[in-house]
Amino acid sequence: MAEITKIWIADKMREIMKYKPIDKIRVTEICKAAEIGRPTFYYHFKDKYDLVAWMFCTDAYGTDPTSVASAAAGMNKMKQEILFYKRAYEDSSQNALWHYMLEYFVRRYSEIAKEKLGTDILDTQLAYSIRFYCMGSVGMTQEWVLNDNITSAETVVQMMFNSMPENLRTVLF
Repeated sequence: MAEITKIWIADKMREIMKYKPIDKIRVTEICKAAEIGRPTFYYHFKDKYDLVAWMFCTDAYGTDPTSVASAAAGMNKMKQEILFYKRAYEDSSQNALWHYMLEYFVRRYSEIAKEKLGTDILDTQLAYSIRFYCMGSVGMTQEWVLNDNITSAETVVQMMFNSMPENLRTVLF
């Protein structure tokens, strides 16, 4: 039941973000649209930024970040919901989406690398390479969403993979 409520709240947030930037949206407005009380909202999310981060993570969870095809499919999904992602990326607050995306992908790539290497701890250089690659990829995704209506998701993802540090590529592939 909790998952259904979260999805309902997220759907209402997507609707509101079609006509309003995230910094102009209030939790009260989300609650009104979702026909819930504030305590229900705060039971599920810390704030509206936590909600947007959950929405992103829910969308990204099914994506395999080591597969060009899967990552491109994820970016194509972003393009289908371009207004939501533009609004989310335009926000430059301390809780901006790109911060959540960065931590999400650093965690995902780190987990994959640990699994492939059979270790619980990554060496400093590999951990740095993962963070470096994720910062670049998240930044380029943001630039693509906000400014690039021409380059295909497949091309963008392939360019990201081609730019991956060699030590990370060796571990992942």
